[in-house]
Order: sequence, then structure tokens, then C-alpha cells
Amino acid sequence: MGAPTDPAVSPVGFAAPSDADLATTEFLDHADESIIAYANEVTDGCADDVEKAVALFTDIRDRIRYDPHHISAEPADHRASAVLAGSQSWCVPKSVVLSSACRAIGIPARLGFSDVRNHLQSTALAESMQTDMFYWHGYSVIWLEGQWHKASPAFNKELCERFGTAALEFDGHSDALLHAFDGEGNQYMEYVNDRGIFSDLPLTEIFESFAELYGSRITDSASTTS
Repeated sequence: MGAPTDPAVSPVGFAAPSDADLATTEFLDHADESIIAYANEVTDGCADDVEKAVALFTDIRDRIRYDPHHISAEPADHRASAVLAGSQSWCVPKSVVLSSACRAIGIPARLGFSDVRNHLQSTALAESMQTDMFYWHGYSVIWLEGQWHKASPAFNKELCERFGTAALEFDGHSDALLHAFDGEGNQYMEYVNDRGIFSDLPLTEIFESFAELYGSRITDSASTTS
């Protein structure tokens, strides 16, 4: 993983893990009993941190169905414990849950963001957004075997099958970012701009960007993204 395009956007950069990468924050609230119980249940029987991270990624990818049409403007709805309970299910909160669950079992984790172009978005989403740019697409950044790895649990397996694309797999040894092409070789997701890496969810900054970039094309007083 190279350095962010603008280090100022990513105050924690790509340095080795610190206490902040295991800390409970406003949004990564993994001290909550529901997150602890969830992480322990999913990783029960896993041999090491790699297996645990892979198990969490796969479960969150498919347990929380992707839905970018109803995005709450309430900060409390974006906390990991609330997302796990079903409050939100777009890419950003799904990554919040993954990073929180990793921290809950002692695996350092952060949040990363990029602007991506979706060449195969649904007609309904295209009409709502009036653009194929998904600003602030969120993913997790997980420390495993001495390296940081990016992992995007955004699209559940059922959704991918509907679009003719294999579900994204994370092996714990390399990055797992959205596919550049679908199953038929059509261009799918294109990463356009790196927004940086953060130790907590920069929700205020994200919503301010949405207001500027999407204008009136918003949902639940926030916006629609990836």
C-alpha cells in the first residue's frame, strides 16, 4: 500500500499500529457488549488473526445487505453497535463494523476512503444520484502479519450474483478492493481519488462533502453514496 495522495487528509497515514488503532471511539464503539459478543462468535475456532479477519469480513459482507438508498444523517446510526443492529447498510457503516470487530479481538484496524466511479450502477441509483461517482466509498484497513491490508465488505454475495460479479473475497494476505471488471469483462469500479486513512469515522466531513458534491440529490438529509 502506498502513501495517501494527500497526507493531510490522512492524519494517521500508513505508520505501524498504535494504541489508537485498538481504541474505542465515537463510532468504533467495540467496547459495546454486542460488538464483543459478535466478534467472538464469528471468530470462534479460528486459528490466528488472519483467519479471524477473514471470517469477520465474509460474515459482515453477507450479513449486512448493501443498501445505499436510505442513509441516515443521525451520527448515532453510524456507530458500529447500531449498524450491527440494522440501522444502516451502505459501504461506510459496514466498514465501521468490520474495523470495530477487528479491534474488539485485538486486531489493529482503521478506516479508508476513496472516490470511485461505478460503471455498472443500477438504473434506480443512477437516476437518484445523477452521477456515476461514488464519493467517500469506505473500506477497512486491517493490520495482519506486519502489514496493512485494505478490505471492502460493501457488496453482499447475493447482490454481486445479481450483477453477474463474483463476491469480493479477502484472504488476509492481500488487499480486497472492489472489482475493476465484472464477470463478463465490462468495466465495473474505478478508483479515482484517495481520501485517506482515518482512526475514526470522519462523518461530519463526509456529509459536508455530500452536500457540496451531490447538492439536493440526498437521502434522509444526508446523501446517497457507495
